[in-house]
Amino acid sequence: MNNSLPLRPLRLGTRRSPLAMAQAEEARDRMMAAHEGLQVEIVPVTASGDKVLDRPLAEIGGKALWTKELDTWLLAGEIDFAVHSLKDVETQRPASITIAAVLPREDVRDVLVGAASLAELAPGSRIGTSAPRRAAQALHLRPDCTVVTFRGNVQTRLAKLAAGEADVTLLAAAGLNRLNQQQVGTPLDPGEWLPAPGQGAIAIECRADDAQTRTLLAAIDDRASHEAVRAERALLAALGGNCHSPVAVLTERTDDQLILRAALLSPDGAERVEGRLRFAPDDTAGPALLAADLLSRAGAAIQMHFAGPQGG
Repeated sequence: MNNSLPLRPLRLGTRRSPLAMAQAEEARDRMMAAHEGLQVEIVPVTASGDKVLDRPLAEIGGKALWTKELDTWLLAGEIDFAVHSLKDVETQRPASITIAAVLPREDVRDVLVGAASLAELAPGSRIGTSAPRRAAQALHLRPDCTVVTFRGNVQTRLAKLAAGEADVTLLAAAGLNRLNQQQVGTPLDPGEWLPAPGQGAIAIECRADDAQTRTLLAAIDDRASHEAVRAERALLAALGGNCHSPVAVLTERTDDQLILRAALLSPDGAERVEGRLRFAPDDTAGPALLAADLLSRAGAAIQMHFAGPQGG
């Protein structure tokens, strides 16, 4: 037996949704493949964000509603590590918790369900989403359309669409792929429709002082994915955005450098400012420089939703 392994199974905390469970199973399988003899037990929890589905997340507590139960269990020692969709993890995290690994990033694109393109929508069509970024980008391209609140897991939103509560909706390609539903919808070109920061990435967190678990998780950390999402989260921190702030970002890699492209929008989509910057993955100042440039060129309707580097 490997003496560096824990004597008991590691407990992996996750939300109960089908997608969260699929992500937890991927994390478990990667950990057990990386460490012969290691056992991992999945411990599901019902997150607050899964309990209230009739209001936008930003109105009822924001992204913390996806993480607070797992944070409590983690800090109490009831679980050893937790798995999250990185785009659902707050930018500011407790110092006692660390992102110890990021799994290889999936498809970053959004998928349009219900039509082949936004351009094909009939005037006045209803777009179902609760994400400020998706709403603002949709209204920027189609100001004649309206946005209706759509929350819930993938199956819930597809059922709402089928019931006629909206004409189209938007989902993450990564989530559909992980649920083996690649046939659903039409992927949108990420060069024209920018994804959410962290989209497609799975983050694994553990206690910052748990050296053994951190070492075990390091074996499944995908460096390129981790560097990209670290830059995107640094951009968010420098912008001082919150759950109401429409921000979209795309990270590309070339010649051992990152190219970070980001757009800020007003919630109604009427105003949009975009920029890009190229920098080395270990250049911690790069994302902040791009954030400062974007905010300097943004109008008041955008700036009011971003607090700058002092924001949360």
